[in-house]
Amino acid sequence: MGITTTIEAPPQATEVINVSFQSKDSCPVSRQGDGGLGTEPSEPAARLFTIEPVSSGDSHPRLVITTLLVTLNMIQAVKFLYNFITIVGGLTLSVDLGRETGVGQANWMAASYSLTQGAFVLVTGRLGSIYGHQNLVLAGCAVFSVFVLANAFCRDYISFVAIRALAGVGGGMFMPNAVAIMTTVIPPGRSRNLALGFFSAAPPIGGVIGALLAGLFIEIVGWKWLFILIAGCSVVVTAFLAWVFPREQPIDRNGKIDFVGACLGLFGLLLFNVVWNQAPSVGWDTPYEIACLILSVLSFAAFIVWEKSFAKDPIMPVQVFRAPTFTALIFVVLLTYMGFSITLWYSRYIHPILKTGIHFIPFGGGAVIAVALAAWLISRVAAQWILAIGIGTVIVSNLLLATMPIQQTYWAGIFPAVLLSSFCPDLAYVAAQLIASNSVGRRHQGVAGSLIGTLNLYGNSLGLGFAGTIEAQVSNGLEIGDIVLGYRAALYFGMALGVVALILNFAFVRMPKDQRQGWDESLESDLPENTSALASAVDRRMISSVG
Repeated sequence: MGITTTIEAPPQATEVINVSFQSKDSCPVSRQGDGGLGTEPSEPAARLFTIEPVSSGDSHPRLVITTLLVTLNMIQAVKFLYNFITIVGGLTLSVDLGRETGVGQANWMAASYSLTQGAFVLVTGRLGSIYGHQNLVLAGCAVFSVFVLANAFCRDYISFVAIRALAGVGGGMFMPNAVAIMTTVIPPGRSRNLALGFFSAAPPIGGVIGALLAGLFIEIVGWKWLFILIAGCSVVVTAFLAWVFPREQPIDRNGKIDFVGACLGLFGLLLFNVVWNQAPSVGWDTPYEIACLILSVLSFAAFIVWEKSFAKDPIMPVQVFRAPTFTALIFVVLLTYMGFSITLWYSRYIHPILKTGIHFIPFGGGAVIAVALAAWLISRVAAQWILAIGIGTVIVSNLLLATMPIQQTYWAGIFPAVLLSSFCPDLAYVAAQLIASNSVGRRHQGVAGSLIGTLNLYGNSLGLGFAGTIEAQVSNGLEIGDIVLGYRAALYFGMALGVVALILNFAFVRMPKDQRQGWDESLESDLPENTSALASAVDRRMISSVG
């Protein structure tokens, strides 16, 4: 039985259009009006879209969508399981690989993966629009699996960090295209809200599992086998995903890649982040630090000019920034995740690795609660308030750790900080993705998802660089017993980032509470033909325009 949706128009006449989505072996889409083929109605009409499955292969669209979403969430959890290992066990791994763990010396262990993942997210959303979001998802999973396995055989710190950075490229290919698949398959409404909520819950849940496994393997079995296990899990889930995926026709298969823009954008993002994460260990008095910082800023400026004035197929279309509050949202998300990463990184200093893993269990529990809270709030309050709650948890958690006495018990200090911080990823990410995806048309879903994903992941890495620099500057010349002052300074900085993000959020981010059920046709006027063929396999309920 078809799904019927009515788009209101003057009631003078009604035009009924039957739309049959094609399966892999069926004929093209057919359209029929009440006046026969080629007959135009004489008066404005309300359009009644009736979508009928045409083959048994499409008879269980809900099952296909559900299986697809579950598998994407599993892969997301595996990737953050891998990332969390170096947050919880980064110091231990650094020592095993011959790296000193003094002030600002080990931050690359955690920052390298987020750096490349966040940077490559910028361009891989556009690649997905041209070559297919599914293809990019599978390619990203393959790249990730290969380099995670390679990590198991690294014997020094530099090679380990470099391989982690290459694994991050795979994560960057996966993230925006997975989000684009969800936001093109599922129209705005409760189903999309829940899908994005669960997708954003997968990282903290995977992170908790990673924290526990890091403690068990590093202290008992050996960290080499942990990376082999993760690579094996990734291969199995990726193979299942390849089997589940229906056929896809890229949304913009005739589009072209903006190589100049991609190179300028990637170069600027990577170099700027490298400068800040390298500064804690080499110092700002190193000449190449200042030179690279200037070069990265110039690259950013050239990227903006190129995308705005010269690029024929920009990887970052200027139309995206015309969406309501989108520019302000960019800075809010970046600052929020910078503060969030500081909370996570400095909370792991407190206990041995196995205890740290156990103490991160509330992080996973809080993430599950945050998903339910986000889904409940979406239709009841404006999105900026959901963002504000997520930002507030960053502020409070950093403040709790910054003011915690050295001999404070876990339950009085770390527990509330970790629990509160677990609400940030889900609330902030869900709200930001909904604002972004609901503000742009389907053609730009990948770009919007890429930008939010870039800021999310890039902020995690950049925050560690800024915090490490502050820690190093404050701790320089202090006795070993006083280096905690550097930690406190970094945590206060994380809190300040949250305060600035909160001010920007309330001042500039405006999005009404989301009660839509279906696509907003007014956002699709520039995209009459650019609907993804993925929809034909999962029985998409709406199309952008007919007739």
